[in-house]
Amino acid sequence: MDPKLKGRYNQVLEKVRKIVNDSQFFGLRVAKIKAEDQSRFLNDEGLREYRHFLEMLFEEAKHQLSEAEEKILNLKQQTSHDDWIKMVDSLLSKEEREVLEEDGRKVELGLADLFSLLYRQNKAVREAAVAAINEVLAKHADVAEQEINSILANKKIDDELRGFSRPDSARHLTDDIDTKVVDALIEAVTKRFSVSRRWYRLKTKLLGLAKLEYHERMIEYGRITKTYSYEETTGLVSRTFHRIDPKFGQIFDGFVRDRRIDVFPVKGKFNSAFCAAGSLMLPTYILLNHTNIIADVRTLAHESGHGINDELMKAKQNALNFGSPLSTAEVASTFMEDFVWGELMAEADDELRLAIMVKKLDDDVSTIFRQVACYRFEQELHATFREKGYLGKEVIGKLFQKQMAAYMGGAVKQSAGSENWWIYWGHIRSFFYVYSYASGLLISKSLQAAVREDPGFIVKVKQFLAAGSSDSPKNIFLRLGIDITDEGFWLKGLAETEKLLGEAEALAKKLGKI
Repeated sequence: MDPKLKGRYNQVLEKVRKIVNDSQFFGLRVAKIKAEDQSRFLNDEGLREYRHFLEMLFEEAKHQLSEAEEKILNLKQQTSHDDWIKMVDSLLSKEEREVLEEDGRKVELGLADLFSLLYRQNKAVREAAVAAINEVLAKHADVAEQEINSILANKKIDDELRGFSRPDSARHLTDDIDTKVVDALIEAVTKRFSVSRRWYRLKTKLLGLAKLEYHERMIEYGRITKTYSYEETTGLVSRTFHRIDPKFGQIFDGFVRDRRIDVFPVKGKFNSAFCAAGSLMLPTYILLNHTNIIADVRTLAHESGHGINDELMKAKQNALNFGSPLSTAEVASTFMEDFVWGELMAEADDELRLAIMVKKLDDDVSTIFRQVACYRFEQELHATFREKGYLGKEVIGKLFQKQMAAYMGGAVKQSAGSENWWIYWGHIRSFFYVYSYASGLLISKSLQAAVREDPGFIVKVKQFLAAGSSDSPKNIFLRLGIDITDEGFWLKGLAETEKLLGEAEALAKKLGKI
């Protein structure tokens, strides 16, 4: 970015911070209501629908400083945290390297495009890409070392000032998730790292390799050439949603009928997909970039899941309770997506079904096991920093490789250069939010299993999706007869992934692939 634009951008940010400072007095002052008066507000009949909102404010108050101190902390956030991250991100984004393409051409690519080449089946392409990636990351390792130590130090100071007992406590409070819930999730997934290790053993065999290099974990398997027009995609998604529950189907059909889905790519359009809601008063819209590939079917199901979730909340919640906490934000989307995945597999021949299974398992293992391994890396990173006061890049690299090896097992080699792959992983700069990928998908899988066992359970699923932020996820589920602090709940979701893995192994044997 041009320095003048950077300057203008920083001026805008400064104004935003001042607006936040000027407006945050409300929450701060409500939160500081004396403890002896809080119960009166919480039990007031007229405030019943705002009870959980107030509970959250009062809980946050336990870790808040004075109004003046909070304003100071807000103002110093950019220079003590944000600018460090922007610096490393900026340095990485400017790097380009000449690498080999499939057709033998040499092309100049940025880091994001280099990573995309690691999916390719062509080994020469992958090796050229990983060599370039490792070179870029090694070049900036010293700067990243200083950056990560600085933001770890800043986080430690903030936690001490606010009285948080653990490095991840602030995240749990912000996300309205009980620490016991997250601990149960991490423990359950860690105990079942045998599933992800088993997956990588299978993938190694399918690819005909003795061992996978670290960067090869996401190599594409097979060729999924079947195409799906937008009309075919909407028809499949609609049928699937109606089969799960008529209400889901009706809401989705409304999105299509009312042309609230921006479907096809055009020049200048945002190159991704998302669902835009965020308001009780405005319609829900979905943005796609449909190109007739199988991934587009999954994308429509996923974003429509968010949209259905939003519409159910709109019917039941006020503005303060509208929206899902981070820990459950991806439940509806993955719930709908997985049922559509099942439909795709049911309609496919054996060869295509195996390719779809491999893709699905790649995604599930990354979302569940890899993210939990990252969470464990963060835990160890913060603990070690607070013990030693400073961590060299070599120490950080060893901690990273240790946790990656734990979930991947012996079928994957933690190859030279992978010790620096924490450098580009922006998630760890936002502190402990990666658990939410695993929690969302595993809650979704547990609910899917319950619906398959008893179709009538879908009523409870709709109740959960409509509940929004009216209470904590733990309490919402307790009212539905589910205890998410119980490790068994998470193991039920993990059993769904293990079941799919078993089916993939059986099909691979049937086809003579292993």
